[in-house]
Amino acid sequence: MSTVEIEYCVPCGFRERAVNVQQAILSGLERELDSVRLVMGDHGVFRISVDDETVYDKAEAGDEFDVDAIVREIRSHVM
Repeated sequence: MSTVEIEYCVPCGFRERAVNVQQAILSGLERELDSVRLVMGDHGVFRISVDDETVYDKAEAGDEFDVDAIVREIRSHVM
């Protein structure tokens, strides 16, 4: 089983985005995961990791944000 961590920038207002991603992950992978954690951050961070391995980083992806693609990437790490 795996742990997913979603670190998001509080001052940037990314909480809603983080919660939406969390819900999508749980909808598709709840039985394959130990936990999905939200971690508050700052400085524009929006990073998603599976077992400490980054699968999405806004700093690298820029404005590209596809929830379905993120869930598929997480699935490939946990199955």
